Amino acid sequence: MRTQVCIIGGGPSGLLLAQLLHRAGIDTVVLERRDRAYVLSRIRAGVLEWGTVGMLDAAGVGERMHREGFVHGGTLLSARNRAIRIDFEALVGTRVMVYGQTEVTHDLYDARDAMGGVVIDEAEGVTLHGLPDAPFVTYTKDGTEHRIDCDYIAGCDGFHGVSRAALPASLLKTFEKVYPFGWLGVLSETPPVSHELIYANHERGFALCSMRNANLSRYYLQVPLTDRVEQWSDTAFWDELRRRIPHEAADTLVTGPAIEKSIAPLRSFVAEPMRWGRLFLVGDAAHIVPPTGAKGLNLAVSDVHYLSQALIARYRDGTEDLVEAYSDRALARVWKAIRFSWWMTTLLHRFPDQTEFDQHIQNSEIAYLEHSSAARTVLAENYVGLPY
Repeated sequence: MRTQVCIIGGGPSGLLLAQLLHRAGIDTVVLERRDRAYVLSRIRAGVLEWGTVGMLDAAGVGERMHREGFVHGGTLLSARNRAIRIDFEALVGTRVMVYGQTEVTHDLYDARDAMGGVVIDEAEGVTLHGLPDAPFVTYTKDGTEHRIDCDYIAGCDGFHGVSRAALPASLLKTFEKVYPFGWLGVLSETPPVSHELIYANHERGFALCSMRNANLSRYYLQVPLTDRVEQWSDTAFWDELRRRIPHEAADTLVTGPAIEKSIAPLRSFVAEPMRWGRLFLVGDAAHIVPPTGAKGLNLAVSDVHYLSQALIARYRDGTEDLVEAYSDRALARVWKAIRFSWWMTTLLHRFPDQTEFDQHIQNSEIAYLEHSSAARTVLAENYVGLPY
């Protein structure tokens, strides 16, 4: 098989890149290790920067998002069970969209199918060859090995994928910070406790109140990494959540059985460079952020923005300037998002060695946000997404 761009990974970043390139007349093949049902069952983030909304619109997949998504003009921060509002629209003149990553992936798969794009699911043993200058990809499907010749490879296959591992160790440099706690997440078929997200700092630990739709809520508690899901009954989770969130939210919280419950560790990770010859790293293949700043999917989309620009210019005009600049352009925005996510995580979580002094510093910083429009503006412009 021959294609112009072979995309490794059938998640939202790989599918969005394929959609944008297809609309520009560039041929792509998407290889995905898992079956489609598995990809569409993954519970992921739900806050989309307005730049991400624009990218989905540009790809022609925004119609259902605008119909079913929730536009948020602000968010709530809480300290000592009292909330303050960060008004995005008043501070920076833009908003965010709450629309689940699973739904984004559904829309992209539907668009890929409608345009007859090739997605090869359950592609096993994907291997990258001929790098950096003459790439091709081999994989096994139903016991038969196949080969795809291509001009470029886009590695959209996540942190544990094969793409980043294809870069020479002498070239690749990684940076990592592992946080000493995790998030216990619960999905419940209950109405959200607030029409906007609540980020809560509490002496017992962080909590987040989020949503997927009008009757599907997503809640998180900071827990030690030694905790296991089995230790947390539904009752224990709801009782602890009430302790950490603003009093008025705790009083109106609607509880119900957890339909999904899991514990996720938190880390910051960046790999440099994001390009080696004709191989590009996209999204989690190159960087991971703690979910506190709602940047994971949005950063993957910004990578797709830079890479789609570069490849469209290459095939349309024959210019390679943006191809060569891809890594630097993407990383400049990545590191700013890494900083913001680190700051939000540090501000809102209780660390194992935290003292009363440290807690007072956190409370003071949140109080400063309450009374300083300049401080709230910095938070808002980073949360809604820095420009591409």
